[in-house]
Amino acid sequence: MWSRTNRAAEEFYVRLLQEFDEEKKGICKDPFIYEADVQVQLISKGQPNPLKNILNENDTVFIVEKVLLEKEETSHVEELQSEETAISDFSTGENVGPLALPVGRARQLIGLYTMAHNPNMTHLKINRPVTALPPLWVRCDGSDPEGTCWLGAELIITNNIITGIVLCMVTCKADKNYSVNLEDLKNSHKKRHHLSTLTASGFAQYELFKSTALDDTIAASQTTITLDISWSPVDEILQIPPLSSTATLNIKVELGEPRGPLNHLHRQLKFLLVLADGLRTGVTEWPESLEAKSAVELVQEFLNDLNKLDEFGDSTKKTTETVKHDSAAVDQSMECLLTVRGDLDFAEQLWCKMSSSVISYQDLVKCFTLIIQSLQRGDIQPWLHSGSNSLLSKLIHQSYHGTMDTVSLSGIVPVQMLLEIGLDKLKKDYICFFIGQELASLNHLEYFISASVDTQEQVHRVQKLHHILEIVVSCMLFIKPQHELLFSLTQSCIKFYEQNPLDEQHIFQLPVRPTAIKDLYQNEKPQKWRVEINSGQKKVKTVWQLSDSPPVDHLNLHKPDFSELTLNGSLEERISFTNMVTCSQVHFK
Repeated sequence: MWSRTNRAAEEFYVRLLQEFDEEKKGICKDPFIYEADVQVQLISKGQPNPLKNILNENDTVFIVEKVLLEKEETSHVEELQSEETAISDFSTGENVGPLALPVGRARQLIGLYTMAHNPNMTHLKINRPVTALPPLWVRCDGSDPEGTCWLGAELIITNNIITGIVLCMVTCKADKNYSVNLEDLKNSHKKRHHLSTLTASGFAQYELFKSTALDDTIAASQTTITLDISWSPVDEILQIPPLSSTATLNIKVELGEPRGPLNHLHRQLKFLLVLADGLRTGVTEWPESLEAKSAVELVQEFLNDLNKLDEFGDSTKKTTETVKHDSAAVDQSMECLLTVRGDLDFAEQLWCKMSSSVISYQDLVKCFTLIIQSLQRGDIQPWLHSGSNSLLSKLIHQSYHGTMDTVSLSGIVPVQMLLEIGLDKLKKDYICFFIGQELASLNHLEYFISASVDTQEQVHRVQKLHHILEIVVSCMLFIKPQHELLFSLTQSCIKFYEQNPLDEQHIFQLPVRPTAIKDLYQNEKPQKWRVEINSGQKKVKTVWQLSDSPPVDHLNLHKPDFSELTLNGSLEERISFTNMVTCSQVHFK
């Protein structure tokens, strides 16, 4: 028996070490299988970590879980479907999520990890000195009386020597009626670790905004704005964070947030991306028209109106009215945030009409043919903003002098022409907002609006600038921060996107003073509240946490039945989830 256990500890350690060494070399691999029933994955620092909801862990760690065997998969999916069809939020699809191991099996794996690192186990055939591996955490199925959902082991290292190990147990329960006392938690921690002094640190997370589905046709976006607050000491359970706390806003915004006022600009950006993809791949996926009339009809009417106005020598008044009437400027609901531009020039107004109505390459050719013919005949003399280098702008400037280059509207030329005026228009929209709101200067925006890079890169940078706009506007609408905070957020986003590609999943973090945002949280219930008790030893702690959503994704902690449902299908009373983390310390020497 002991020989089998020793061999298992050796094999488990060697396999973990191999994975760790490859990770240090930058080799990313899929999870590996151990003894047929166990799956192990090394989560690198900064990657999504399933322990973050409980321990706020973000370092490198081994995650161990059960392998989903083929013969189990069908029964597992059927079980989920039969038990959870009452609530649509529960998973019933093909992705059954991570699976937990029995608590006994988890303890066995923790034991092997501990044995391999124990310097007293000299009989083990392991190269000395033993390499200290990252912490090991095992998903548990909660089958024991305590409801254990995680077991973990983390090494104690002193002067580069492994001197002990900290063993952690995480329990989780769904409970409408929880009862806990801060002094009881402190006393329990003192007795467990034979300590006389300790500190209690608090953490609370408030959900300031989270997108939900508007109806059956518009799904929820991934946009979320949360507020994290930390403080010490903690006076009582569920204490409201004091104004002396440390606070951070976490902002994640998905492009095209359906509740935001920027849908009109986002639609124009999507059309710009269609044109750019068409130039890059040679295939253009034209969107459906949003107009009752065809693109050719809209452009012809536009040219006729300009011709009539030129005859009377007054085009300014009509231009401004047309912009506001046909939504060629920014969406009307954005007036209080993004100044409605009444100064759209000819090319920008043309973009607004064509981007919502062009549905084919033939439309594009016909529209530009009408425009060039009108310029050649001198029917119109449209005005333009200075600074544009687009082909259409050059033709218009040439028409002022009665001579125009011949342009062949074939190949990629029509697509390139429309893409150029779209880029010019959107860049000016973003400049108008950021400068008008005093959130950035032209120097700050230079990277995003520069025309010195190729067209594809310009489109990519404009897309990043639009994401910054959506982030800032979401905050303006949903949390209404002070200008100083918005300025800091804008500059943070600009700095990030000058060095990184577009990333809608990136969470922008912004330190804030609790006094500046106290109205957002002091009268609200936190989404998560946690107290951590320790005695100066970071790894040895007792944690109690209350949250309004399941903190683990491998256990079905609550299965609602129909008796809990109201007539409209919502839960009568929201379920709370409690976590308890306890640690024990083992010294090897």
